[in-house]
Order: sequence, then structure tokens, then C-alpha cells
Amino acid sequence: MPMQAHQVVPPESLPRLSPEEYLNLERDSETRHELVDGYLYAMTGNSDRHEEIAVNLTAARHAHLRGSRCRVYAGNLKVRVDDAFYYPDLFVRCADEGGDPDFKRDPVLVADVLSPRTQRYDRGDKRLAYQSLPTLNEYLLIAQDEPRVEVLRRTDAGWDHAVIAGADGVLRLASVGLDVTMAELYA
Repeated sequence: MPMQAHQVVPPESLPRLSPEEYLNLERDSETRHELVDGYLYAMTGNSDRHEEIAVNLTAARHAHLRGSRCRVYAGNLKVRVDDAFYYPDLFVRCADEGGDPDFKRDPVLVADVLSPRTQRYDRGDKRLAYQSLPTLNEYLLIAQDEPRVEVLRRTDAGWDHAVIAGADGVLRLASVGLDVTMAELYA
């Protein structure tokens, strides 16, 4: 019996993709996707406030890191964690060799600007995936509706959690040796 347009395909019947299949598909796709547990998740558009904050953070990091071996990547390059691929809003990588041109495996800093649709995922499974990377030193969760940044920082004892809130606060990023005022971030 043919499938009608209103029928829903159960998730268990969708094919899982290997990392290689995903990378081949993603190179030709007009829509960005993350790959988690073999399944594609389409990336949706962001609000203007989301983009303004991400660009402010990118600009501050880029200017600070110019001339160093560290590079800032903003939103369009994937981070690979095992067989999963994510698009953080920003990440910093410090390495002498270029690595794969389609993704990186070794960020020292990852930042995600939270949105109502994604904040639960960013704080949960995505955070745990990033924290499994041995190179990651800091993960930022940045609110877009108020000046508030959660900083998860690797220590010898595990992960510390700090919150910087208010327009007068200063975001101190040890992983890249940079301080950014909240006013600058939220300009």
C-alpha cells in the first residue's frame, strides 16, 4: 500500500548515516545538519540578537588571537566528537597543523548562544559531548535575552561552573588569555 502524504515515518525506520556518508551529504547540502547517533538534525536560523552576540564574541577573539597559532571559527565549521558532528556558534582551536578542512576535533574553547529551542540540548547532551574532548578547557553558554554567561571550565578536579551576569561584568577566558566586558559582548 503506498504511503500517503500525511503519514509519519517512524524514526527507527530512518537510515543511520556513517560519518563518511554524513560528510559527503553535508558538502553538497544547502542546509546545515548536525549528526548525532547516526541521525541528521537540521540547523534552523537564528535571531538577530543571537547573531549580534556571536559576531561580537568572534570579533573580540579574532583580534586578540591574530598572530598566534590559535584560530577562531564562527558557526560554519563543525566540531567532531567521536562519530557526532556539531556546529557551535564559535570555537577556538590552537594547533600547529591544519587538521581536516571539514571539521576540527580539538577546540580549547567552545561557545553557544542559547535560544529557547536549543538551550536544553546545549546544556545537556551537547555539553557532555564537548566536555569529553580532552583539549576543551572552557565551554560558554551565552544568554541572548540578558547579559548572562555560564562558563564551564576544566580543572584538575573536574569542571567548575561560574556565572557572569550584568552589564558591568567581565568574562575572563583563561583558555585564550582574554577578558571581554559584558558590555562589549552585548553591544
